Amino acid sequence: MDEEMKQSPGGKTKSPAPFLLKTYDLLEGVRDKSNGQRIVSWNGDGTGFVVWSPDEFSEIMLPRYFKHNNFSSFIRQLNTYGFKKIASKRWEFQHDKFQRGCRDMLAEITRKKCEPSIFPPFLKASKDNRADSADKKSDCLSLMEENESLRKQNLDLQTQISQLKALEMKLMDCLNVSIQGHHHHPHNKIRRLF
Repeated sequence: MDEEMKQSPGGKTKSPAPFLLKTYDLLEGVRDKSNGQRIVSWNGDGTGFVVWSPDEFSEIMLPRYFKHNNFSSFIRQLNTYGFKKIASKRWEFQHDKFQRGCRDMLAEITRKKCEPSIFPPFLKASKDNRADSADKKSDCLSLMEENESLRKQNLDLQTQISQLKALEMKLMDCLNVSIQGHHHHPHNKIRRLF
């Protein structure tokens, strides 16, 4: 238990958030089970993790560790703790303090601050406004990057759908020709098949 506790600058002992411990335990638990690794696993160098099958992850892993099966909620929680999605084609997440074999670093991960203020923005100190502006700009850039990535994925999927529809049409034409040929010359067709 000592490895999970960290001494904060004020002398207080702080322990990792339950969400972080459960996520870490989930990943360590599947390391020993090959069927779990096809659902979720550490990435190759252990600096992040990949959810290979979001559907199975939601159905099997989330209820076991988090008492819910909502993948979006899990991702929101990751974002709350500063995890970044680092791959456009898969659900890979990373945080510099969340690494395989470094459970002790979990206590250094903190939730992002989001303090609702009763003061309107123009009454805040200018330093806060600059920091908020930088945060908003950073969030905006990351949303724009993710949006662009999703646009590309969408285009790829639309292209695949078009190609599959074209293939379907060719197969239907082939089938129609084959059926029509069979009706016109049933004995010839059967001889060719055998």
